[in-house]
Amino acid sequence: MFAGLQELGVANGEDLKETLTNCTEPLKAIEQFQTENGILLPTLQSALPFLDLHGTPRLEFHQSVFDELREKLLERISAIASEGKAEERYKKLEDLLEKSFPLVKMPSIQPVVMCVMKHLPKVPEKKLKLVMADKDLYKACAVEVKRQIWQDNQALFGDEVSPLLKQYILEKETALFSCDLSVLHNFFSPSPKTRRQGEVVQKLTQMIGKNVKLYDMVLQFLRTLFLRTRNVHYCTLRAELLMSLHDLEISEICTVDPCHKFTWCLDACIREKFVDNKRARELQGFLDGVKKGQEQVLGDLSMILCDPFAINTLALSTIRHLQELVGQDMLPRESPDLLLLLRMLSLGQGAWDMIDSQIFKEPKMEVDLITKFLPLLMSFVVDDYTFTVDQRLPSEEKGPAPYPTAIPEMFPKFLQEHRIACEIGLYYVLHITKLRNKNAFLRLLPSLVETFNDLAFGDIFLHLLTGNLTLLADEFGQEEFCTSLFDNVFLPACSRKENVHRHMLRLLLHLHHKVVPAKLESLQKSLEPTKQSGEAVKELYNQLNEKLELRKPSPAHAAEAPSMDLSLPTVPTPASL
Repeated sequence: MFAGLQELGVANGEDLKETLTNCTEPLKAIEQFQTENGILLPTLQSALPFLDLHGTPRLEFHQSVFDELREKLLERISAIASEGKAEERYKKLEDLLEKSFPLVKMPSIQPVVMCVMKHLPKVPEKKLKLVMADKDLYKACAVEVKRQIWQDNQALFGDEVSPLLKQYILEKETALFSCDLSVLHNFFSPSPKTRRQGEVVQKLTQMIGKNVKLYDMVLQFLRTLFLRTRNVHYCTLRAELLMSLHDLEISEICTVDPCHKFTWCLDACIREKFVDNKRARELQGFLDGVKKGQEQVLGDLSMILCDPFAINTLALSTIRHLQELVGQDMLPRESPDLLLLLRMLSLGQGAWDMIDSQIFKEPKMEVDLITKFLPLLMSFVVDDYTFTVDQRLPSEEKGPAPYPTAIPEMFPKFLQEHRIACEIGLYYVLHITKLRNKNAFLRLLPSLVETFNDLAFGDIFLHLLTGNLTLLADEFGQEEFCTSLFDNVFLPACSRKENVHRHMLRLLLHLHHKVVPAKLESLQKSLEPTKQSGEAVKELYNQLNEKLELRKPSPAHAAEAPSMDLSLPTVPTPASL
């Protein structure tokens, strides 16, 4: 409590104790101690007895004066830090720190010392080491002081950042497994600016401040974790962090990050969920502008393009371009904008390989993707248009044309062997589901059984698919539809992929009332958790069971028991006797 007072030549409790132990007249000793260490203001001495008359303890008075002086001192320190020449004000603050630092462990004085340190751009290293060595002092110091400690202590900074990164990934995974299934409100619904207001991004932004060294450290943590886990949410955080600093106009960092303008432009596309012609030209200019000897920037650009929000925007734009090309009678290879989208998708999907191999070169575009796969997708669009028109034509003698169910062998092969083709193919499946196109969905559904790196069983695709399937809710009343969806595609995957199990339970929790009763009973048995299943699966299954129990009709009322006749026999009244 009195740490450091002796060092400054100020008497403390120990001095009073020693004085009282060695004196013959304690009352006089106390009075002398009060005079020497009290407030040295002559006019105050005559006023103090008034406090005694009001029953106000001297301690309470001195404490209130102390608190007032401390507030004034804190205000004065803040004023010194903002007035005059930088050299002069920092010299004043350094002198003040030198005088006050011995009292840093004294709780009542500590805020003053911490305030001085906060306003110093460079706290003496010796004092920083003393703060770092004491857990309580380290915890109490301002983030401005911690930044100075962190920039030379990567391990300590890593310990501070690590829980935030774990929290961020957990939040993303929680959002993907949300029990609220909706087309309008899904994982990709929040705008980029809304996402940047999240707790983790805001905390990291505050921790970094304007410190380029700390920013580089965070980026290195994100690259390392992305390499170690392949978790694409670290790529999202990489982009969100840069744009959060952009929002605060931290030019010290934005001007030195070579990805800033590219990320800014891409962020606008993500906000609109579409890459228009003007922004496509800008993005292409950034990619083409990577100079020889600076190829390493491609590693960061690929990581930003690997962000699921960027992939979502690029894939949606690709599907939209393909539809437009059908109307314009053009081939994919004739559209520069489409080729740019594919180039960026390829760069994003190749992020992990590029950072892992440290070979910073854009992946080569596969010719078959442009000349075979995309025209095949366009043929599916044409099939849908043709079928729709056929349905509207008057059927005279011939019956209505059936929807084509056959699918070229080339389509599932592309989905299995080519990453970009698989990504675009899956987004086309999402597109037709959103259009409530049951025929097209059932036609392409078998191709999802085996895809590149099991992308069809990834959380992001399944999150979007389950949401879109709510638009086909009435189709779950058809046993054929349920068999195609569950038995043929997703149930076989549940045993080897727990996330698929969870997504199927999410879907049933939302649509169980639409499923054929016999099929629902069969699904309930098939989706029962095993001993190896995680708690999340068990919890979802229990929720489903509870919902199904509530829907069961109450047992038939027991046969009515014979009524007990409790009517009283007629008793003659006195008048009738």
